[in-house]
Amino acid sequence: MATSADANEAAREAILGRVRKALGKGADDNGARRIGDAYVFAHARGPQPAAADDLLVRFMDRAGHMGSSIERIGTRYEIPAAVLRYLDALVLPPSIAEQKSHAGVCWPEFADLDWGTHGLRIESRPTLGHDRLGVTSCFCAIAETGTLVFIPGTDMHTATALLPDTHIVVLRETDIVASMEDAFARVRVARPAMPRAINLISGPSRTGDIEQTIVLGAHGPYRVHVLIQPAPALAG
Repeated sequence: MATSADANEAAREAILGRVRKALGKGADDNGARRIGDAYVFAHARGPQPAAADDLLVRFMDRAGHMGSSIERIGTRYEIPAAVLRYLDALVLPPSIAEQKSHAGVCWPEFADLDWGTHGLRIESRPTLGHDRLGVTSCFCAIAETGTLVFIPGTDMHTATALLPDTHIVVLRETDIVASMEDAFARVRVARPAMPRAINLISGPSRTGDIEQTIVLGAHGPYRVHVLIQPAPALAG
């Protein structure tokens, strides 16, 4: 019995057949397809602007323009204190400020941090939708645009970066790349089979659909705060 996939393939071939006929190409003329496939797999790059001399400075500048806030920290063990410092500095509506327990969720890689000592109730689990804070890392960051790149995985729940009001991202300085092309080149090395999704986040969620007025938090976090860890020291 024919399936919908079979029907779609037949319809596709019928359309391509009419295109080939109009171009005077035979059904077995796959030269153009081979050329196209070779171009795609070569990952050729088009013209690009010169990369910044200092990727960290460039990322911080562009991320700031996109509405993200940034703090540089020393080691991963400083993350809880930095998170508390950021949350305490927020000016929140009374209805939210009353919930000053600082409850939230984090990716499993941060489960070992001493959250409780800093008065933070951070649980290592996927968000259930009502959590106000999400703490994650990211795959890499793009200096040219101030963009954070995320690849979903078993321990990297996308919802933690998209549903809470406040998203705090831990970024290693060594994971900052110059351009979008560099980011996708890194993805291809890490994941030979293209992942099912790649999320690019440039600052807080926003929309200008209503009367061309920018509204934050329309489709995700109101706030994005990036904690940048330094590159590890080279062994002497």
